[in-house]
Amino acid sequence: MNKTFIIGLPRTGTTSVSVALLEHGFKVAHTAFTKRAFELADVISDAPCFSDYQQLDVLFPKSRYVYLDRPLEKWTPSIQMLLKKMQGPLDIKTGYFNPVLKRSFNDTFKLSCATDPFDSQHLKACYQTHKETVLNYFSTRDDFLSIDISQSGSLGTLLSFLDIAVEESTEGTNDTNINFPRLNIGKQVDSWKEFKHPNKVNPNSAGREHRKFFDYHLSSI
Repeated sequence: MNKTFIIGLPRTGTTSVSVALLEHGFKVAHTAFTKRAFELADVISDAPCFSDYQQLDVLFPKSRYVYLDRPLEKWTPSIQMLLKKMQGPLDIKTGYFNPVLKRSFNDTFKLSCATDPFDSQHLKACYQTHKETVLNYFSTRDDFLSIDISQSGSLGTLLSFLDIAVEESTEGTNDTNINFPRLNIGKQVDSWKEFKHPNKVNPNSAGREHRKFFDYHLSSI
């Protein structure tokens, strides 16, 4: 049942990491909302992982966790753009997004209770709270990695953490300086949907329980 959970917030590079790991043979779900999706995927990123990593830690012992960091001056306008695009569908009562997705975003960004959920200071505070909580939770753990995917060598660092052999280049050096694919740049938000790969896992995958929402009170999965 070992999994890898990408627990960085939206707009920190979750799509880029997900695509990179597809290319290294992992079955990846970028968001997962059903029990079957969690069963099928080796790697799960984005919602609900960034909000529910502590529950997932109980359900999936011996899994690994990757936090994605990003400079606030770059992350803040990017998340403002995303949240404004998603504002209607994320509404707890009337939005049409999956209930797990709506809960994950609303819990993290306080969308329904903040005076101005798009205010830069509010969002920075949400980011810092999330980061501090994550780092404190995993402070004594060796199954946790924090990376900034814009930094040179970050992909090699991730692959080493996941026990993926780093290939030797023709010059005799390893490929720790390879970079993640640059996706969802600027106002783009749907690169994952457009990317075709046989290892992609549908977040709403149906199993014996059809499309039952993932239930954190299950004793096993």
